[in-house]
Amino acid sequence: MTAGAIYALIALGYTLVYGVLRLINFAHSEIFMIGIFASLFAIDGLGIDVTDSPKTGLTLALTLGAVMVVAMLTSGFLAVAIERIAYRPLRRRGAPRLAALITAIGVSLFLQELFAARYGREFLGFPRVLEKRKLFTFQGADVRSDKVLVIVAAVVLALALERFVARSRLGRGIRATAQDAETAALMGVNIDRVVMLTFFLGGVLAGAAGTLYGVFFESARYDIGFLPGIKAFTAAVLGGIGNIRGALLGGILLGLLEKWGATVLGGEWTDVFAFTVLVVVLMFRPTGLLGESLGRSRA
Repeated sequence: MTAGAIYALIALGYTLVYGVLRLINFAHSEIFMIGIFASLFAIDGLGIDVTDSPKTGLTLALTLGAVMVVAMLTSGFLAVAIERIAYRPLRRRGAPRLAALITAIGVSLFLQELFAARYGREFLGFPRVLEKRKLFTFQGADVRSDKVLVIVAAVVLALALERFVARSRLGRGIRATAQDAETAALMGVNIDRVVMLTFFLGGVLAGAAGTLYGVFFESARYDIGFLPGIKAFTAAVLGGIGNIRGALLGGILLGLLEKWGATVLGGEWTDVFAFTVLVVVLMFRPTGLLGESLGRSRA
């Protein structure tokens, strides 16, 4: 379920961009990867070393808060930069969606190789900021402090995004653009600003997911975003691509299904099982479990 919560946060970025532009932004997995690296650099900037003891109390809260803010802003602004440089010129020229999809794959590979050239192709260690302390046992499973942090943070951020989109003025602009961009533009909605905001919000959530991933798995690598990114896309499809609540539901369900599949079939089948879920959903319910688009979500 912990991995599922991370999938859900990443899936929200896919959902937002698809809801507004009908674009699957496969570069989103690298935005998540950069969130992990930004967290690692922020921890290093705070002078925390792998030999240091985990933080506690107020020091822990301030450290995690600072690291997450750095990662969220870094990923958010990177997502905006990708939209401005790679996608907006295509959109203004009326390029087909296939061109944008190919561009997304190209941006993804470019960012991977850029980080591989700069930081190498080996895993980088993550200092342990939070002590992985067992809180209690439930149904034979250990409930640890880091697992609780990841799940609670993911749910809170997802619900905050859902309320923002449903209640705020900017959120109404996002929903209006998702439903009918041309009519929204005639009504005074600045489409470019809405698209920029959409990418920024998706990047911010990917950055938060990067911090939580780093705290939980304690590793970073140039291609570390690939599998979580694909699984997050699976989660978005499972819940209903373009549906915020569906992304949260899909991520958590996929995490639980992965755990069940690993228990029944073995850990080496975990990834295969996740992609089998994607194929089955696309075959029998392509609109996902909830299937409601972002533009039609109720306030």
